Amino acid sequence: MIKVYIYAKCSQCRHALHWLKEEGIAYESMPIRETPPSIKELKTALQHHDGNLRKIFNTSGLDYRSMGLKDKLPTMTEAQALKLLNQNGNLIKRPLLIGDGFALGGFHPEQWKKTFGR
Repeated sequence: MIKVYIYAKCSQCRHALHWLKEEGIAYESMPIRETPPSIKELKTALQHHDGNLRKIFNTSGLDYRSMGLKDKLPTMTEAQALKLLNQNGNLIKRPLLIGDGFALGGFHPEQWKKTFGR
């Protein structure tokens, strides 16, 4: 089963869920703030972004900016960064879709269509 980590007030998350419904793709919706992805799921997302930690962070979010992560992230280890994401779902780029062997961060319809063979 595909998991989609979302924030209910996020317009991109709502668009992603609508797209999944329209395409008839079954999924489980998870509240990203209350139930952040596991370290294992975050590692999957990181692998699908070529190990680029910045790509799985919500770099436009208030938490990211208030914590000064733009300057701190380059010096963090992967383990430190993943632990931080696991503890604070606001820091994760959303929606985050985790499936068997793939992960998608952010809603980019063309990328999603390609992933699902649409």
